[in-house]
Amino acid sequence: MQRPFLIAILLISVFCVSCIPYKDTLYLQNKEQATDSTNVLVEQQKPYRVQINDILNIRIKVTDQDNVQIFNPIGEGNLNATAGERAYFDGFTVDLHGNIRIPELGKLNVLGYTTEAIEQKIKEKLLAEQFKETANIFVTVKLTGLRFTTYGEINGRGTKTLYQDRVNIFEAIANAGDIPDTGNKKDVLIIRQYPQGQKIHHIDLTDVNVMQSPYYYIQPNDMIYVKPLKQKAWGTGTTALQNIGAIATVLSLVTTSILLFQRI
Repeated sequence: MQRPFLIAILLISVFCVSCIPYKDTLYLQNKEQATDSTNVLVEQQKPYRVQINDILNIRIKVTDQDNVQIFNPIGEGNLNATAGERAYFDGFTVDLHGNIRIPELGKLNVLGYTTEAIEQKIKEKLLAEQFKETANIFVTVKLTGLRFTTYGEINGRGTKTLYQDRVNIFEAIANAGDIPDTGNKKDVLIIRQYPQGQKIHHIDLTDVNVMQSPYYYIQPNDMIYVKPLKQKAWGTGTTALQNIGAIATVLSLVTTSILLFQRI
């Protein structure tokens, strides 16, 4: 009687431990209050400062537009090129020293500047070297899409580019196919580039307060890594039903093996 009882206890333990808790699969939980409530959370986003390898889209407009054709890429070299390819060839890439090279204006250091500050720098340089105030210079500087990479326990691994000014972590993950139940939503890693190197930041996507995190909005060249849960390494199912099937299969194999040995 003791052996079947011990086997039953062992199977129940495996069953309970190997299941992924329901709360670990949910995003944006209100962990500070017992009841649901509507909270107003202030998003924290600082202006993005340009980094090495960023690609900038720069457009210059003046009263006589023919005078600025040399500054504005035509973008018709390859009509079959994708938007990303055109952005690469027509844009201005920030080199390892933080500089971009603009026709007639030469090198301009943009490392650590916001796009608004770069617009002002270009306008001042144009007024000092090329035009007068009466030219009515208008400069726009934008990032040529927000490029990021996802890998680990996520449905869509690889590099993606979204053509919008800001993207939060949930939008990035949704565009990567979402995180499966076997992915650790409580400790998602964001590897971010800084002038002094790369840093790793941790965020908990199951906590509603993630929207107040300074890393809630991703930045160009971010890498998002999702760690697998231990349950995946154990090779068990993610739900109770899957575990029942796995346990039944194991019991069937054990029973068959015992019967075969008894007949020998």
